[in-house]
Amino acid sequence: MGIVLIILQVLLGLGFLMFGFMKFGSKQLVDEFKRYGYPAAFRIFTGLVEVIAAVLVIAGIWNETFAAWGGLLVVATMLGAIFTHIKVKDPVKAMMMPIVLFVLGLVVLLINFGSLL
Repeated sequence: MGIVLIILQVLLGLGFLMFGFMKFGSKQLVDEFKRYGYPAAFRIFTGLVEVIAAVLVIAGIWNETFAAWGGLLVVATMLGAIFTHIKVKDPVKAMMMPIVLFVLGLVVLLINFGSLL
């Protein structure tokens, strides 16, 4: 399962890196966070957390503890995203990406969980 996990971590890390950086100024995400009723500072904070999670998930290829912490940040962030979509009554279709990323983050977390103990 080693190569599969590496591919998963690279894809999850790169995706989170992209989404994290987009939160720093993408017009679409600025508008979305306004629609959610969240302040700009929370959007920036969320972007920072996502970039940190991405770095940890990718660094986790070489260090299981980093992977576990990165997976935990992905899971927590995506839970927040899913609940936000529920709060604003978005259709299920809008929740699919956060759900997929939640599951992938959970896989990374669970596979590397032993390193946290």
